[in-house]
Amino acid sequence: MALNNTYDAHDSYDARPVQQETAVGAGAQVLLLVLLGPATGMGTAGWLTGLAFALASWAVLSRALHRSRLPVFGPANRVTLGRATLVGGVTALVADSFRSAPPAALLVGLTAAALILDGVDGRVARRTGTSTALGARFDMEVDAFLILVLSVYVATDLGPWVLLIGGMRYVFVAAARAWPWLTASLPPSTARKTVAALQGVLLLLAGADLLPRGANAGAVALALALLVWSFGRDVVWLWRRSRVVAAPVRAVPELVAR
Repeated sequence: MALNNTYDAHDSYDARPVQQETAVGAGAQVLLLVLLGPATGMGTAGWLTGLAFALASWAVLSRALHRSRLPVFGPANRVTLGRATLVGGVTALVADSFRSAPPAALLVGLTAAALILDGVDGRVARRTGTSTALGARFDMEVDAFLILVLSVYVATDLGPWVLLIGGMRYVFVAAARAWPWLTASLPPSTARKTVAALQGVLLLLAGADLLPRGANAGAVALALALLVWSFGRDVVWLWRRSRVVAAPVRAVPELVAR
């Protein structure tokens, strides 16, 4: 989704309509857990994790909406909210998998639906002219968290190295606090989008356990290699950009001295 905010902030801002949407999303998350619980025999870890996800999502999104002052929630954000509900269900199942393996068909179905919807919210935003910076960030965070959860699930079989896939984006965000030049905007890239989409597909393939263990490890290793390449390319571009921007600033004292 585009990063520009197409809405204007108004002095008389009424947050109730958008806050009601987030409350509906939290309610849908709880309803999904109620449906998953009896069907899977979900234990305490799954219930607590799912409820914590619903509460945290509602709180963070409500605060972000209040700060952005969006007058309406928007159809694209509704799609992303629905996808977040599915991700919450996947998170609960993965948390419960440490006690007993979840039904593979259910886990794969929820994850596949969330991945498919990832390509829907952006198109809806563009067609309806409701692209916002908040919507783009919301979409990105849901994607990142799903990849993190899937990497945790696959790591239980293939080893902790798989966690590098889910953690890389969060390491990048943490590094940006130390090196602010990492926060600069990146140019659009089809390759970056393709690599990001492949992470979920390859992790889901490995998590479904349809292939031999060696093939699953190879698929996940390919996902990690592509992700390292993508992040590495972006970091190099950002570093070079920071050098170009900083060069005229460093030259000022020299010019003054002359």
